[in-house]
Amino acid sequence: MFANTFPDRAEMARLTARMLLEIKAVNFRPESPYTLASGMVSPSYIDCRELISFPRIRAALVDFMVATVYRDAGFEAFDSVAGGETGGIPYGAWMADRMGLPMQYVRKKPKGYGKNSQVEGVLHPGQRVLLAEDMTTDGGSKVKFVQAIRDAGGLCNHTALVFFYDIFPGTQERLAAEGIRLHYLATWHDVLAEAGDYFDAATIAEVRKFFADPFGWSVAHGGKGAD
Repeated sequence: MFANTFPDRAEMARLTARMLLEIKAVNFRPESPYTLASGMVSPSYIDCRELISFPRIRAALVDFMVATVYRDAGFEAFDSVAGGETGGIPYGAWMADRMGLPMQYVRKKPKGYGKNSQVEGVLHPGQRVLLAEDMTTDGGSKVKFVQAIRDAGGLCNHTALVFFYDIFPGTQERLAAEGIRLHYLATWHDVLAEAGDYFDAATIAEVRKFFADPFGWSVAHGGKGAD
């Protein structure tokens, strides 16, 4: 169960960033940018799935996530925790265990046979569900997962995650318009603040340019811009 400790928010962000850097889940490569699913190119890439292979780190992160949710949403605000396919499923399980709550998971789309379910597990009508995820860029997948929970009869207005990009304007406002509040531990800005021990100054400076204008940087380097 949750240890009932509530570290300072800034310290949780700093430690989360250092954990990601320590295990090399963060990659900066401005000289040969990464191509993202959207068609944009980026000098930075983060793989939060690597966190699940480090038991001490994942235990600390789940405690941070639970502390953040309790502090921001309330101790008795939820009846269950749902993990989003695929990266959010382990966090859904770990958070449900810490919070003493039932768990579900949400498919990206209905499975197409049998009950054709998109939400797996027992979900009662009116159940207040916390969506657990590893990360989000612009929040688009979170809206789809939340809508699937709502369509199945659940009430879902909160999502907890380890990492939020926080570089694309209007993300939190668009989510708020859908009735969704993000609870996250760290952003790219937190990672940059700790990156000096892991990357050289020139690399960090170029990555900082991307974060300041991601669409402009992408176009300048042969990738897609804003729609």
